[in-house]
Amino acid sequence: MSARRAAAPRAARGAAPCSAPSAAPAGARDVDPDRGAGSVLVVALVSTVLLAGLTVLGAAHALVRGQQLSAAADAAALAAADVLLGWAPGEPCAAAQRLADAHAVRLAECRDEGLAVVVRVEASILSLVVARSARAGAPEAGW
Repeated sequence: MSARRAAAPRAARGAAPCSAPSAAPAGARDVDPDRGAGSVLVVALVSTVLLAGLTVLGAAHALVRGQQLSAAADAAALAAADVLLGWAPGEPCAAAQRLADAHAVRLAECRDEGLAVVVRVEASILSLVVARSARAGAPEAGW
């Protein structure tokens, strides 16, 4: 009996015939206009969090590299002052250059001021050239 029922046409079972006109135009679907809005919001949220994270990482890198640059300037000035005051052999600016090279910075200036040395080093931080200077040697006379 069930085989006969399956073979019976749809109209005989009470279903609407295939050729009956429908209320919606052809190709139109009943779609919720908010469907998929959550996906867009999640993508926007993830993008915002990633952008904020990259900004924080860039700022942290710049701060760390700035401190390294300050340390390189101090070390180069101390090395040059050691040579200038006779505690180490060589030329003061050559010693400052060796220390600057060891810290991967560029020695921009090395100036002898009597019993003291002033050095200025530069490095690129986030595509910007940043400079730090340091002085080392005997204290100033007015001190």
